[in-house]
Amino acid sequence: MKHSTIHPAWVRIFHWVNATAAIAMCLSGLLVYDASPIFPAVRFPLSITLGGWLGGALLWHFAVMWILVANFLAYLVLGIATGRLRKTLLPVGARAVVADFVAALRGKLSHSDPGRYNAVQKLAYLVVIADIGLLVVSGLTIWKPVQFGVLRTLMGGFDNARVVHFAAMSVLIGFTAIHVAMVALVPRSLLTMIRGR
Repeated sequence: MKHSTIHPAWVRIFHWVNATAAIAMCLSGLLVYDASPIFPAVRFPLSITLGGWLGGALLWHFAVMWILVANFLAYLVLGIATGRLRKTLLPVGARAVVADFVAALRGKLSHSDPGRYNAVQKLAYLVVIADIGLLVVSGLTIWKPVQFGVLRTLMGGFDNARVVHFAAMSVLIGFTAIHVAMVALVPRSLLTMIRGR
C-alpha cells in the first residue's frame, strides 16, 4: 500500500532548520536580555542560555540570525510559489476557529487526516509566521536603530522595539510549548514531519 506524501522534503527541511535556529536564537537572546533587562524582575538563569557570556551570546545570536532569516524567507517564497501556504493554511474563519477550539477542549477534535489542518492549527501557524516576521523586523531595529530609523519610529523608539522583540519571542516560546504538547498527544504528526507521510 503506497502512502501519499503529507509534507514534502523541502517543508520538512525548513521546519527542522527553523526549529533549531529559533531555539538557538531564544537561548542566546535570553542572555542578551539579561545584560540589560526590560523588566528588572524578569531574569533568566545562565544554565538555560546559550553563549556563556554577553559577547558569546551576541555571536550566537547574530550567526544564527542569518540562518533563521534565510530559511524563513526561502520557506515563504517556496510556500507561496508552490501554493502550499494557501492550500494548507487558508481559508480560516473565526467561526471555524471557535468551533474547533471548543471541540479540542472537549477532546472531540478529529485527527483522522494528518495532511489537513483544523482551523485552530491554521490560525496558530499563520500567527507564528507573522510572529517570526515581527521578530526579524524588531531584531533588525534593535541591532541597527540608526540604519532602520523608520522601523524604530514605527515601533515607538528603541526601547519599545525591545519590548516588541521580547513579546514576539514570548509568543514564539508559547507556540513552541503548545506545539510540542500537541505532538505528544498526536505522535504520528511527528512521524509525518520526519518521514513525510
